[in-house]
Amino acid sequence: MDSKKKYWKGLEELNRTPEFVEKNKHEFAEPLPIEEVLSGAGLASKTPRRDFLKALGFGVGAVTLAACQKVPVHKSIPYLIKPEEVTPGVANYYTSSHDGHAILVKTREGRPIKVEGNPGDVLSGGGLSSQSQASVLDLYDNNRVKDPQLNGNDAPWDEVDRFVKQQLAAAQAGGKKIRIITSTVNSPSAQAVLADFVAKYPAAKHINYDAYSYTGIIQANQQSFGKAVLPHYNFDKADVIVSVGADFLGSWISGEEFSRQYVSKRNSKALESKKMSRHIQFEAGMSLTGTNADVRMPVKVSEEGAVLVALYNALAGTTLPGTKKLSSPAAEKAVVLAAKELQAAKGRAVVVTGSNSVAKQVLTNAINGLLGSYGTTIDLDNPSYQYKGNDAEFVQFINEAKRGEVGAVIFLNANPAYDYFNAKDLKDALGKVKLKVSFSDHDDETAALCNVVAPNHHYLESWGDSNAIAGFYSVVQPTINPVFNTRQAEQSLLIWAEAPVQDYYAYVKNYWSKNLLALAGLSGEAGWETLLQTGYVKTTPAAASTAAFAGNVTAAAQTIADNASKMAASGDDKVEVQLYLNTSIGDGKYANNPWLQELPDGVSKVTWDNYAAIAPKFAEKLGIEEGDVVKIEANGYSVEVPALFQPGQAQGTISIAVGYGRTKAGVVGNEVGKNVYPFASFRDGSIHKAFVASISKTGDVSPLAQTQTHHSYEGRDVIRETTLKDFVKDPTAASGHGVEHKKYSLWDEHDRPTYDWVMAIDLNACTGCGACIVACNVENNIPVVGKDEVKRRREMHWIRIDRYYSFHEEGKVVTEEREIDDLASLDHVTVVHQPMLCQHCDHAPCETVCPVLATVHSSEGLNQMAYNRCVGTRYCANNCPYKVRRFNWFNYWNDSRFDNYLNNEHTQLVLNPDVTTRFRGVMEKCSFCVQRIQAGKLKAKIENRPLLDGEIKVACQQTCSANAIIFGNRNDPNSEVSKALKSERTYYVLEELNVQPGIGYQVKVRNSFETETQA
Repeated sequence: MDSKKKYWKGLEELNRTPEFVEKNKHEFAEPLPIEEVLSGAGLASKTPRRDFLKALGFGVGAVTLAACQKVPVHKSIPYLIKPEEVTPGVANYYTSSHDGHAILVKTREGRPIKVEGNPGDVLSGGGLSSQSQASVLDLYDNNRVKDPQLNGNDAPWDEVDRFVKQQLAAAQAGGKKIRIITSTVNSPSAQAVLADFVAKYPAAKHINYDAYSYTGIIQANQQSFGKAVLPHYNFDKADVIVSVGADFLGSWISGEEFSRQYVSKRNSKALESKKMSRHIQFEAGMSLTGTNADVRMPVKVSEEGAVLVALYNALAGTTLPGTKKLSSPAAEKAVVLAAKELQAAKGRAVVVTGSNSVAKQVLTNAINGLLGSYGTTIDLDNPSYQYKGNDAEFVQFINEAKRGEVGAVIFLNANPAYDYFNAKDLKDALGKVKLKVSFSDHDDETAALCNVVAPNHHYLESWGDSNAIAGFYSVVQPTINPVFNTRQAEQSLLIWAEAPVQDYYAYVKNYWSKNLLALAGLSGEAGWETLLQTGYVKTTPAAASTAAFAGNVTAAAQTIADNASKMAASGDDKVEVQLYLNTSIGDGKYANNPWLQELPDGVSKVTWDNYAAIAPKFAEKLGIEEGDVVKIEANGYSVEVPALFQPGQAQGTISIAVGYGRTKAGVVGNEVGKNVYPFASFRDGSIHKAFVASISKTGDVSPLAQTQTHHSYEGRDVIRETTLKDFVKDPTAASGHGVEHKKYSLWDEHDRPTYDWVMAIDLNACTGCGACIVACNVENNIPVVGKDEVKRRREMHWIRIDRYYSFHEEGKVVTEEREIDDLASLDHVTVVHQPMLCQHCDHAPCETVCPVLATVHSSEGLNQMAYNRCVGTRYCANNCPYKVRRFNWFNYWNDSRFDNYLNNEHTQLVLNPDVTTRFRGVMEKCSFCVQRIQAGKLKAKIENRPLLDGEIKVACQQTCSANAIIFGNRNDPNSEVSKALKSERTYYVLEELNVQPGIGYQVKVRNSFETETQA
């Protein structure tokens, strides 16, 4: 372990601000509302705290006695004729797909309650993103459109169908164009439906439009190789990775897939051979990927192109137009070292760029061509179909509509009235279109401009399929009957096209029977049923071939240089702004999902808002304090957002997340944050989300709801990391593995004869994405509390991802043998993510202080909560060194104050009946998904066999694409968790306190530049 390193969660803790010090003087955010509780119970409001238990003790006793009185028994009505596939109390699982991933959907008594990754999914191997985990809640969203609408009024489907067919026929006959605007469609069956529709109406054209576009990559590949495709990247085949602004572990293209690939070269299995990949990141804003990099260098947005030019020059031995030195000497040196690393790893290296600039992507292609990456780390022969958006075609559609050439437009899974940068232009254009149809299941910003709203099914009510990547086909099947009077969009198109087969289930089945089942050697009804059980079909991928680069590098470099000169900010009030996509709200489609709104950002830990991330040193120069509302002005548009001090942010830049500022998302998402899409611009064939703006203070202050600094470890040793070089020398030096701490006990040790449930967490595998948080929320009925309650430190998450920054002693780093002042040193920080949950300690300090035995230890090593015993003293939270226990300040699931979040007649249908919903005044915390443990044991017992290792997966473990979490029985020496805990990297957080935690962490290892270059 690097003894010189000091770790801190946020700038409040680093600087020991008065507010932080004051808050952390107390164990609790605020005292219990004693007066309110006691007065409600008819007791004296001045009752001392010590008498509170006495008062409650009497009250509890009285209630208990009252509960013993005989009352009439009302029997529930059983199934008169039980459906064959439904057994009350037993879950059913269905295969389906979401965002191209093969998934499994858990249903109870006919209602979907949980989504899991399908282990056969080629993208994530069974993992799932936070958005997919939360998607089940959208099914029960009371803000969905409940009936079709015609000219603003509810109308029956047959009336809507007559009107649409009449208008389409009139447009076709009148020589008008018909346009179908969709987000990327990679469903083979849906593509066939669109083809049938175009056959009926030859004036129709399908346009793929993505709010966050990858047109730059697709068009660059057309120019470079004659293939307009999005490549399939193989980070698991790369020994050296250089990323220039690409958040490939977060929101860039396929975060779950890339995380699984990336970690396979860096986790425990990889480190057994004492080797790991090296990752170098150049970026303006601190991204999730940047936090995981071995070497991260902040550079301005305007300098990203210069980084690529310098890399190409070093590899090709040439000097391209626009060659110039970077403003940061450290970044300049890092480019030179990165080029040497790439050169040494030809054929085993990859360079990726996050920009949507065609020129930057062409230059990136040229670099990868020099490295021999095509056919190994980059595959053009088995491309990704996850994004197909064409920015130029959408701009062309708007121009056609403005000229009055379009007679009808249909929107499917697209909301350009919100997320297109020039929404006013779009609205003006739509004013000249006679028929405007939206398939949105919400009355969103685009649907509000349409005269027909034909609400689509939620995907859990739908039939369909997906082809996210070449050779992998997955099926979509409904898991519940439609909740509202909606209809699948594809079926509507078939009806309007007067197709011979208008039932979409029959259409999908016929399509698979004719085209896809044979790929897996299946056929007929039996083959179809097999598909529905497995959920997917995989074919042998085509051989990945090398590709000869044929692009114009000089022209690309010149374009980059020209744009950079326009981009470089000038003047004291000017700043370079970068718009980015986060992993929770994304492009804004999920803005009405409260689980995602309350998911802390992976880097900033902010909830329920977007903000201007700014470097502390640059903020000081501008006179900005954290929380100050700043006005950003550019391109004739302005927004006012709070400022957040972000270590690692490049000087002279700010970053703002898109996806916020919705006006018609629903009661949860409306007016949360500000819409920054209008800042974007269209040039050189693609939409760009970086620009120069002026920045000024408004005088207002808006504190952000952050979760990161709600607790402090007071400088205790919780994070341990090392470099690969030091790890190879002494694998146990950082972890202290094998060093025995003295153990004391006032009680007899717990006997665990059969099971001892424990967990191992690999810090090298955890990327900090937060999918585990949402999976835990869904599985364990964890409520959402809202922005105001988060600001009061009342969030309810059972698992959190702690993010730690670090630099050398006294907040200084040494770069080129000179010390940089403290604020500037915040440009160069390293980050470690640590999942933190109840440690299920064998000597649990919470158990010894509970006066009513509400928290006790089981014979299987679990620290358990008996909710009906808990009286809310919070002594356990006071005594927990990990601060992982949560107190219910309100009855969140039934309190009218939380109606906008989870409490309505539909959303409570998502509750897991195997987990008790907790009431106001009780403590709760991670249970190691005890309901899953019991279900696994019961299944093994029924089948008269021993429980198998890996058969039980807790929710956080199951959703992790990186396999950072391992759970199992320590009593089984051959179990995966037992082997992991024996790793030389394993240590236990705060084990010196003699609490004997049940979760072992594996030391973070970084392959930084001081390590010798691998062969």
